[in-house]
Amino acid sequence: MSTFKFEAGAPFPTISKPTLDGATRDLSKPLDGKDWQMLVVYRGRHCPLCTRFLNELAGYKPRLDEIGIDLVAVSGDSKEQLEEHISRLDVNFPLFYGLTLEEMKSLGLYISHPRSEQETDHPFAEPGLYIINEKGTLQVVDISNNPFVRPALENLVSGLEWIRKNDYPIRGTFSYQD
Repeated sequence: MSTFKFEAGAPFPTISKPTLDGATRDLSKPLDGKDWQMLVVYRGRHCPLCTRFLNELAGYKPRLDEIGIDLVAVSGDSKEQLEEHISRLDVNFPLFYGLTLEEMKSLGLYISHPRSEQETDHPFAEPGLYIINEKGTLQVVDISNNPFVRPALENLVSGLEWIRKNDYPIRGTFSYQD
């Protein structure tokens, strides 16, 4: 079995999704005067680790704002599932829904089937985090095949602060054809 893997510095695809208020947005494009974008893909409302991660991430938004990084999150949940999940979330960034299987594949995400109907009613993406720079290219990527492996938020944000301050290059660009 083969899966897609982003090359470091590759152009990030256009993926537009809706919010609960009906707004639709290209998830790779920062807003509010920011020039970089952080896109977090989470498993969905059924995942208590995702709920905790998103709530913790909200505490880092002011630091991300200071370094020009906009923050959004998306899952494959339906509008109704996000409406239910929002009651357990305390976030200060936009949440989007409806990520399709094809879009999950285009992002190189691991995809899982639910263990039961009580978990959820659709295949879902495992965690992914993408930092898209001002050129629309992938600066940093972190994907996992299970909910227990995610970046430590303090390490991530302090690393992004350092990257932005020091104009640190995209890493992982070695090609086996070089």
